[in-house]
Amino acid sequence: MSSTALVRLKVSSPDTGSLEGDLAVLLRDKAGTLQGPGGRLLHVLIGEAAHNEALARVLDTAIIQPVRDRAAAVVRRAVDRGDIPPLKDSHVLADLVVGSMVSKLFLTPDAAHAGTAGDSSSGEAAIRELLPFLLRALGAQPG
Repeated sequence: MSSTALVRLKVSSPDTGSLEGDLAVLLRDKAGTLQGPGGRLLHVLIGEAAHNEALARVLDTAIIQPVRDRAAAVVRRAVDRGDIPPLKDSHVLADLVVGSMVSKLFLTPDAAHAGTAGDSSSGEAAIRELLPFLLRALGAQPG
């Protein structure tokens, strides 16, 4: 199995018609990747990447950059719809999404050691917790 298939990269960025919907899809995809079959391996690879520059570059190319591209598309659509003001660097959203999901699902003991792979409850809880903060950070108006 290729590393791309293993981490279930999704390059499409569906347009739900709202910033909240688009962010929820992005967060749900990341939760699915982190909690899916390749999640445990990805956890180990992320730890190893701190000591291995070549591996860090591969992970950046295969995982981080595609998420950054998807996040940029989410921001572009939200700006075009007038949901948020333009951002200086739309890739910061990807860093917030990936960083917060990794923190919640890999580094928080209750989530990191909960249930079986594929148990989406901690991923859904993380999405419910993080989504309002991401919307505010992007400057979205409530409602």
